[in-house]
Amino acid sequence: MNLIVTEVTYGEKPPVTKPHPDFFKFLGEDGLRKAVDDHYESIRDSEIRHLFPMDEDEFEEAKKNAADFFIQVLGGQPYFSQNRGAPRMVGRHAPFRITPSARRVWLELYIPILEKLSNKVPTPLIEIFWNYLNIFSIWMINTKEDQ
Repeated sequence: MNLIVTEVTYGEKPPVTKPHPDFFKFLGEDGLRKAVDDHYESIRDSEIRHLFPMDEDEFEEAKKNAADFFIQVLGGQPYFSQNRGAPRMVGRHAPFRITPSARRVWLELYIPILEKLSNKVPTPLIEIFWNYLNIFSIWMINTKEDQ
């Protein structure tokens, strides 16, 4: 499986291609929510924990919002828009200091989760979803490393 983190220059905004909806068809809503939950749980013990809510209820709500977003992006129900309005993810992440290294940690925490999905989802679909995460996460960077 080819899950490589793209190196970036601050301010770079490459075009984002949505992932193939078949990724969602193989996982289903429960499977995607589980993957996002696993990702958030891995964040709890990571060096980027400070970027996420400390309050347990708020942390759970952030998990739900993230899963809702990915479900919508993958062609599922538009839960995110119904509950939170238009995604506008760059703006929603603006209050947080997201550096290139924080983005790398966030992204690398998805690697073992996606690798475990290979028994349910064909590798090419996992790689397409990864490519989406890889580029989408570049757009969230809003702080230079040395600031």
